[in-house]
Amino acid sequence: MKLRAVVPGEPVPQGRPRFRRAGDHVIAYDPAKSREYKRTVQLVARSRAPERPLEGAVRLTLVIYRAVPKSASKRKAGRMLEGRIRPTTKPDISNVLKGVEDALKGVWYKDDSQIVEYGEVSKYYGEEPKIIVEVEEIEQAF
Repeated sequence: MKLRAVVPGEPVPQGRPRFRRAGDHVIAYDPAKSREYKRTVQLVARSRAPERPLEGAVRLTLVIYRAVPKSASKRKAGRMLEGRIRPTTKPDISNVLKGVEDALKGVWYKDDSQIVEYGEVSKYYGEEPKIIVEVEEIEQAF
């Protein structure tokens, strides 16, 4: 089974956890911006989710499209959209990937530990900022 979703908007990286004291122990939580982006990813993923989350091994593919900076000249913007200039600015691919992995947990797959392989994981410039996420179940020989 292969699942695919396009999440519109500028990708948000998984932020560092925040901590607060609750009585005699400490609770960790996501920063608000990361939490809201995960909710957006979940909302889009739920509209394309299987009846039950996948239980086997999966391959995750993530393609990130960043907006072309307004300061870019027309010539440079054209090269960016052609993929000849790629985004080397934040957010890091790994931080966006982690947030998406967490957001899909319990929606497309039971746990992100099921990810045994990555397909394409890349950043480009695009007309509109978005991410394209695919999860494919991998058949295993027994």
